[in-house]
Amino acid sequence: MISPSRPVAAPDDRVREFFDAFVEAFRTFDGGVVASRYLPPYLAFHAPGSAQVFATGTDIAAYFQRILTDYHGRGCRSCRYEDLAVVPLGRDCVLATVTWELLAEDGAVVSAWRESYNLCLVDGGYRVFASTDHAA
Repeated sequence: MISPSRPVAAPDDRVREFFDAFVEAFRTFDGGVVASRYLPPYLAFHAPGSAQVFATGTDIAAYFQRILTDYHGRGCRSCRYEDLAVVPLGRDCVLATVTWELLAEDGAVVSAWRESYNLCLVDGGYRVFASTDHAA
């Protein structure tokens, strides 16, 4: 039974918390920190039509370290998201879509794209098990 003194977060609130924490993890530019938001095996489907599957947390961390190093080299120092859309997928999963903006030190947008994430609840928090970049 749910206690009235402990309100349960709505799925959208939990998803927003996930992405807020993702933004903070991104600021570290540490692939391992970002990878902790993902659940292996993880499927990344890229906009050009290619896909990659990462079987372990170590593989996911290495993948994100390569991406973060590239972003940092292009002048990115932080990121933000907007236009969050959430579709429930049963009791423990959602499809969440956001528009990402990579930001330079002065706040200028370095790059932007739309991406969808399949998220599932694990130990009380959402983790990504698949993501899809939207084609431009």
